Amino acid sequence: MQLRVRREVWPIRGTFAISRGSSSETVVVVAELSAGGILGRGECVPYGRYGETVDGVIEAIEATAPRLAEGLDRRGLQDALPAGAARNALDCAFWDLEAKRAGKRVWQLAGLPPPEPLITAYTLSLDSPEAMARNAAGNAQRPLLKLKLAGPGDLARVEAVRANAPKSRLIVDANEGWTPANYLELAPRLAKLGVDLIEQPLPAGEDEALADMAHPVPVCADEACHDTASLAKIEGRYDAVNIKLDKTGGLTEALKLKQAAQAQGYKIMVGCMISTSLAMAPATLVAQGARVVDLDGPLLLDRDRDHGLVFDGSTIQPFGAALWG
Repeated sequence: MQLRVRREVWPIRGTFAISRGSSSETVVVVAELSAGGILGRGECVPYGRYGETVDGVIEAIEATAPRLAEGLDRRGLQDALPAGAARNALDCAFWDLEAKRAGKRVWQLAGLPPPEPLITAYTLSLDSPEAMARNAAGNAQRPLLKLKLAGPGDLARVEAVRANAPKSRLIVDANEGWTPANYLELAPRLAKLGVDLIEQPLPAGEDEALADMAHPVPVCADEACHDTASLAKIEGRYDAVNIKLDKTGGLTEALKLKQAAQAQGYKIMVGCMISTSLAMAPATLVAQGARVVDLDGPLLLDRDRDHGLVFDGSTIQPFGAALWG
């Protein structure tokens, strides 16, 4: 088994802003595993919020090379690396390699039905109410819009988007940017505006108040839920969980988290970092049957990979074998 790792920079269309800052490009790490002339690929996005850096993730992946040469497989990988971006890239590369070796599609190996088309949210970057209104008007034909929020001025932002996209379902994401007072003020008003979901309103680890407050709109854990071990920590605080492969450490753990969360009564959202179709493809398998799908990463880029996902508006078509799996 041979390993190659590389850093890639992909420009974002315009500037993308959330409560923690803005960016004009996304940096991804691609891991490639090859054996017997067959190549498997996986992509991840290191995220500073979780203490990750691009260099650190590359070093973590490269450090597995001796064990890979000795026969480390995907199952052993789950203990060899913690949940996070580095394991995600390797885990997905293993799945891709295993599918190609077996001459099967990856969902067959995972015991899943063939994937069906999905409707993804389209994200409106954090901005002034006026700018978000213009963005909403330009995307009013999309069935599901996701609004990045930050606290001050958020009601005006949502009102402006709702007025300019009256037929779209709306979900909002505060990225830990609210206080309990913000939540108490905004949640009932957002319910009246027809918002379907509030994603991570309070900082992870400082979200105890959610257990004692009404949820007029379902509340979804993102930063507060990484893998199956997280479920015990969020009990009673959230109604849904956002599953991202960069948090779970790959498709293997993501499928386990989905099953465990559903068994405990959580609604499922499947999300992504801003990344290419190579990162989206495995996530579309987890997203089958999810209440909310937020896999619009390639739509936010200036360009995508060859053989990338086909988007018919907001509908994601099942991925081809030339891309992954």
